Amino acid sequence: MDYSSLKVALCISKFNYEHVSVLENSVSDELLKQGFMLANIDKFYVPGALELPLLLSRCCKSKKFHALIAIGAVIRGETYHFEVVSDQSAMGIMNVQLQYDVPIMNAVLTTNNDDETIQRTGTKGIEVVNGLIETLDTLNLIG
Repeated sequence: MDYSSLKVALCISKFNYEHVSVLENSVSDELLKQGFMLANIDKFYVPGALELPLLLSRCCKSKKFHALIAIGAVIRGETYHFEVVSDQSAMGIMNVQLQYDVPIMNAVLTTNNDDETIQRTGTKGIEVVNGLIETLDTLNLIG
C-alpha cells in the first residue's frame, strides 16, 4: 500500500516531555522510513494523557486524517493517580477509535520508573508505526 498520501495526526501529551519527545521523534522517523510524507504528518499537543481523548476526538471530527497516534508517558508515582490516568486515557483512546471508525494507535507508555520509560521509548515508535501499517492494510482489505 502507498502511504504517501495518507494524513496522520500525532496527538502528544506534554507531561513527562523529556521522555515523550524521544518517543515523538521515534514515531515521526519511522513514519518517514515507511513512506509517509512529512507534509502529511501533523502534530498537536495537550498538557497530559487525560486530554488526549478530546484531542483525538477533535481530529476525528475534522475528517482530515486517515489515522492518529496518541503519544505520551505516564510514570507510576506513589499515589493512585497513575492507575486513574493510565486506565482512563486508554479507555478514552479506545472509545474515540470505535466511535469514529478511525485507527488510533496507543503510544502512551505506562511504566513504573524513568529507567523503564527510557528503555521503551527507543522501540515503541517502531512498534506503533508497524502496528499502524498492519491495521491500515487490514482495514484496506475489508474496504
